[in-house]
Amino acid sequence: MSLPSVGLRGFRRPDPAAPWHCLDVDAVLTRLQTSARGLEPPEAEARLREVGPNTLTEGRGRPPLGLLASQFADAMILVLAAAAAISALVGDVTDALVIVAIVILNGGLGFVQEYRAERAMAALRVLAAPTADVVRGGRVRRVPADALVPGDVVRLSAGAVVPADIRLLEAAALRVDEAALTGESTPVAKTTAALEDGALPVADRTNMAYRGTVVTYGRGSGVVVATGMATEFGRIAGLLQETRRVPTPLQRRLASFGRVLAVAAAVVGAVVFVGGALRGEDPWLVFLTAVSLAVAAVPEALPAVVTITLALGARGMVQRRVLVRRLAAVETLGSVTYICADKTGTLTQNRMQVEAMYCDGVLARAPGRNGPWEELLRAMAVSNDADLDEGGRAVGDPTEVALRLAAEQAGLRKTEVERALPRAGEVPFDAERKRMTTVHALADGGAVSYTKGAVEAVLDLSTHVLTAAGPVPVSRQAIVEVSDRMSADGLRVLAFAMRRWSAPPGATADRVERDLVLLGLVGLADPPRPEAVEAVAVCRGAGIVPVMITGDHPLTARAVARRLGIVEGHDAAVMTGRELARLSAGELEDRVAGVRVYARVAPEQKLGIVRALQARGEVVAMTGDGVNDAPALRQADVGVAMGVTGTDVSKEASAMVLLDDSFASIVEAVREGRRIYDNLRRFVRYALTTNSGEAWTVFLAPFLGLPLPLLPVHILWMNLLTDGLPGLALAAEPAERDVMRRPPRPPKQSIFADGLAAHVVWVGALMAGLALSTEALYVGAESRQTMVFAVLSFAQLAHVLAIRSERESVAGLGLLSNVPLAGAVALTVGLQLAVIYVPFANGLLHTVPLSAPELAVAVGASSIIFVVVEAEKAIRRRRGRRRIGEAGTGA
Repeated sequence: MSLPSVGLRGFRRPDPAAPWHCLDVDAVLTRLQTSARGLEPPEAEARLREVGPNTLTEGRGRPPLGLLASQFADAMILVLAAAAAISALVGDVTDALVIVAIVILNGGLGFVQEYRAERAMAALRVLAAPTADVVRGGRVRRVPADALVPGDVVRLSAGAVVPADIRLLEAAALRVDEAALTGESTPVAKTTAALEDGALPVADRTNMAYRGTVVTYGRGSGVVVATGMATEFGRIAGLLQETRRVPTPLQRRLASFGRVLAVAAAVVGAVVFVGGALRGEDPWLVFLTAVSLAVAAVPEALPAVVTITLALGARGMVQRRVLVRRLAAVETLGSVTYICADKTGTLTQNRMQVEAMYCDGVLARAPGRNGPWEELLRAMAVSNDADLDEGGRAVGDPTEVALRLAAEQAGLRKTEVERALPRAGEVPFDAERKRMTTVHALADGGAVSYTKGAVEAVLDLSTHVLTAAGPVPVSRQAIVEVSDRMSADGLRVLAFAMRRWSAPPGATADRVERDLVLLGLVGLADPPRPEAVEAVAVCRGAGIVPVMITGDHPLTARAVARRLGIVEGHDAAVMTGRELARLSAGELEDRVAGVRVYARVAPEQKLGIVRALQARGEVVAMTGDGVNDAPALRQADVGVAMGVTGTDVSKEASAMVLLDDSFASIVEAVREGRRIYDNLRRFVRYALTTNSGEAWTVFLAPFLGLPLPLLPVHILWMNLLTDGLPGLALAAEPAERDVMRRPPRPPKQSIFADGLAAHVVWVGALMAGLALSTEALYVGAESRQTMVFAVLSFAQLAHVLAIRSERESVAGLGLLSNVPLAGAVALTVGLQLAVIYVPFANGLLHTVPLSAPELAVAVGASSIIFVVVEAEKAIRRRRGRRRIGEAGTGA
């Protein structure tokens, strides 16, 4: 067909309502006003001016300065900034500098993480092919890929990256790896015939080749139907630009915590100042004490503890084969309620292998040893294009590699069989015929041909089936029943047949593919990772719902999910992309909680699944490796990219990268995330309780008729040292034994849940009671304020040892199971004794040396905190055992 060149004014942008895959070749060329000779160069230049270059445009990202400024808009950071300003105002420059340093460190880390996230679009842009072989004016030219326009005719060959969305005109044994776009685990055989269903998902449009995918076999040509942002890749780029990260549960909790803390600090400071002034205390001293107490009420070490805890967690995760790109994601993992995982490579091994074989009336996992089995294995070995690399590993099409390996494991090495049966001809695989045939010479001058392909395609050409007694007429119904049974188990089923010839025949399909003798069926699958089965069970025990989202066939998806334990039974529901397309956002939100397997889904549907779960209040982790996964990875609370098979786009859009692509590594990361959040709660429990004790002590003293119990320097010392060192060491606390037997934390649950707020109040009040009782005992003594100072400091250290677990006793944990904490407590005790007994420190912190009885009183009073907190945990353990017992008896 040849059409005259049409000027720019005659070119109309294609109507997107009519799908290209439903049009025949002539209709496509006519609609694009082109021909098999391609566009004339002037016409191509005119269209390029009209439609623009074949590139992906980036949305307006936030400038670096804007990103940096946004890091300091958090409520907690603003409270710390105010505390730094007040500290500087009252002359405590050291404390102010420490707080400023913490704020800058926190903001800098946040900026780096956000800036890296903005690079996802840049990674997407470089995926396009840099050049393309295009036919213009009847001549093949190599042009930059960004110069392609609709109507250009492009040549494709093995190894080429498809430069635009193309409707195929010619496909000679053409196969394309579309995993990055569709998630399909094996290369797709292409054809040129028009398809009838306009609603076919991208993965099933076999007469199309899409930008960014890779030709793995054969050759072909096609006409460009979409470029730039109009391509499937461009559509994903648009979704990526529209998607914004959601705040992590920790960020939401800390923001709320910061607002509450700001109000509480202001109220405490005001009450202390007014109370002291009414009692006639020195106004300036009372003011300094009130300000110091207000600053002390703010745990300025919290951002540092959060950052250090997350950084230590990220470092530990590398040992578990997980690379963290956003620190906040480490904690978020502890809140995850759903893990949406891609099948190929994450839940499975990403390699095809023979799982079952049918021959001589027997369906088995391993081959038999009689004649028909030997013939089937011989066909698998030689009707095969898989080769060996320099290291001796089989390489090539995954299916053919699996067939070759299965034959070799049964004792038939391809190289040895080929010496006896050299290939004399072949009919390559064709997507329309759905089969291939190889012809092999025999020593007696004859030949044998082996045909393999789709069961229906080979069965239609077979008249007999080989048995131990020789060929017998084939029973189509019996073979189809076996094939259906294998397919129901998620296997990709191939049929093998043969024919003997007195002389090598001409290698044409019409000549050799008839009157065949069926040898048997071979079922292949990408088997589940062994560790993934256990990991799924751990997930379910931890209250986390595993969900499979894949581009594979629904039968395959269901079978793999069943073997992994994600679903049960052969009739478990699988929602396909076609069904998803018919649901509104509200309908999907209603149904998403009941679906565990999704198959044949499009990129925007993955994004919709994540959003629907989030709308229901779930915290979602999403895994992926392809470009099609990037929008959902970015939208998810935790996006997890594959480090081995993942594209740069998926990695840039993710919060963390699996270095081994294993689902089990995600579960280990969840365990680490829960440990980290537990440690953050321990720090909050510790810091607020100690600050509460200090606040109650200063606040209640005037009402009890006692003089000012602490000086500002005492408060700031405890705030900086006694709170700081042990608090930071809590980040190293190991995970509790039941950490993966607990349900996930509700996403909206306050950080003060499970009795933390009550603990802060009553233990803080007890600390104050002990300190004030000590002060009352020593009223009039020179050591009065030093005694109060010592009691509070030692009580805080006793408290930090006791709260290492919310339930387990310190004896059960072991004192040295957290060596950094033991060291921090020992160091802090030494420093506290130094400020009491070293003369230079006495003058600096206004302390006096304590006598041995006085020190014993201070240590004894502070030890009460350890005893009562251990008693509180014992009560919790007893209540827990009672609840378990009642549940076991059905009470």
